[in-house]
Amino acid sequence: MSAFSVVPITGMPMVEPGDNLTRQICDAIAGADVTLVDGDIVCVAQKVVSKAENRLIALADVTPSQRAIDLGEETDKDPRLVELILNESTDILRKRVGVLIVRHKLGFVGAHAGIDQSNVDHGDGEVALLLPEDPDASATQLRNEIRNITGANVGVLITDSHNRPWRMGTIGAAIGSAGVTVLDDHRGGTDVYGRELKVTLINRADALAAAATLVMGETTEKIPLALVRGLPPEDSSQTAQDINRPLEEDLFQ
Repeated sequence: MSAFSVVPITGMPMVEPGDNLTRQICDAIAGADVTLVDGDIVCVAQKVVSKAENRLIALADVTPSQRAIDLGEETDKDPRLVELILNESTDILRKRVGVLIVRHKLGFVGAHAGIDQSNVDHGDGEVALLLPEDPDASATQLRNEIRNITGANVGVLITDSHNRPWRMGTIGAAIGSAGVTVLDDHRGGTDVYGRELKVTLINRADALAAAATLVMGETTEKIPLALVRGLPPEDSSQTAQDINRPLEEDLFQ
């Protein structure tokens, strides 16, 4: 891999439901005196994608099921929030006070189905922000619209913060991807001594998302946009769904 840089793009406005997110992204990039070129990868925080797609849910509008009420008592969580978690997941894998680990409908495992209540306006009552319904489709739409506006053949990653078993802290990960090589498969190749590589599958998308998250921040920075530059242009058909390990290979379920 060639040398590359990761540049935070400031100047994005607070995104509201229904906003033209592509136009806001392109305006912010132009405002940073940056001209997109072929091979750039535009990394966008999930939160602004979800806001633009109106994935905000008022908890006052949620009626918890008995299952959500019971789980809320077990985990000391608002049963309305638990109901949303249940709706967004296919399986509960672990539970304890304050935590529900679930398999999201998109296929990955994480806490609370990625539902977040931070950095959203609760002025009119408590709300929760869900993940985009189809982050890969969102990334593809952004990529196509950015290319139409700028003429540049860019890749797009939608990033989110994930936690991992046996490791403390969160790390940036890709939940949506378009035009980016997600998995770099070296199986069948050889190492420097000629030994065959049998398991070397590099998660390139998550590595790039983690690098972007370092410059975007995850609290009060208000930088939901970063640009990865210096990689060769590509036009991969892989998506973030390719990252999810098949259930039959899951040794920990």
